[in-house]
Amino acid sequence: MTTSYPHTPDGRYFVVRGRLWRTSNPDLAEDDRARLVSELMSARRAVRDAGEDRAAMVEARRRVEAAKVALGERGPAWWTDGAPDYNRHLVKNTPYAAWFSDLK
Repeated sequence: MTTSYPHTPDGRYFVVRGRLWRTSNPDLAEDDRARLVSELMSARRAVRDAGEDRAAMVEARRRVEAAKVALGERGPAWWTDGAPDYNRHLVKNTPYAAWFSDLK
């Protein structure tokens, strides 16, 4: 089952439970995106499977972070117009508040 979340008009974020989450960089080549998403899913499975193995958990979480940064979902913002990054902010506290309010 796939859930669809609203995306901001500029395509930089999607909204889950009132919070903005940065989308992947749309300028990534499709083969790069596919490779990075595959690595992200593999790393998430490694987090799940690490259990009580602290070293394995640390390594798996490092892999998740690296994949998310490479995708543009974390780390420096992928856009270049100097606009601030509102990743993980409540949408009601950002310039997207009126847009989000109009969706309801």
